[in-house]
Amino acid sequence: MRILLAEDERPLGEWLAKALEQGGCRVDWCDDGRLVERALAGRDYDALVLDLGLPGRDGGTILRRLRARDERIPVLVLTARDTLGERVRSLNEGADDFLAKPFELAELEARLTALVRRARGSEHPRLACGPLQFDTVTRQFTLSAEPLQLSPREHALLKALVQRSGEPLTRQQAMDRVFGDDEDVQPSVIDVLLHRLRKRLEDSGVRIHTYRGLGYVLELDTPGQH
Repeated sequence: MRILLAEDERPLGEWLAKALEQGGCRVDWCDDGRLVERALAGRDYDALVLDLGLPGRDGGTILRRLRARDERIPVLVLTARDTLGERVRSLNEGADDFLAKPFELAELEARLTALVRRARGSEHPRLACGPLQFDTVTRQFTLSAEPLQLSPREHALLKALVQRSGEPLTRQQAMDRVFGDDEDVQPSVIDVLLHRLRKRLEDSGVRIHTYRGLGYVLELDTPGQH
């Protein structure tokens, strides 16, 4: 998952960004509310973790502006103001979930996974495309119930594809998910990773198809598609 973290408490923001990245997420962190919408406009995110008490522009205003534009990114609100009125107001303004500080990292990760899963239209804890499954708890892939051995970059790319199963993943989105902000990476590296993944999925009933002008789609293989 690629997460935008909007949190102005520096120690908490630094810890949370690092902890989520160690858990397999890619995290962009901003500490001023005015930077949130700019970040969302410039990159594709799976979810927004939003502190309500941001300087520059508060979290409630950001949330209302996002929903007024019909932006449907899942939003998990963080706040120290744990009152019923605050929770109701945040949910009514468009928050998808609410977590009061202090919180446990495991709960935050579980709630984020659930939000993204629901946004993809699935309540199942495993993301799947036919015989290919990704367990969001163990963060492991299996193919026909057998563990699939992947390099870290292959894993990151296949995870991005299975999260958007049936939908195009653009080359830029693939670069963002696999390499983050590393500017020294050549886009052609994605082609190498795709080639390796296609070999691993060969004759499995699942394939990665390139749609010109749209991107790459993980989909079930059917006769006559090749």
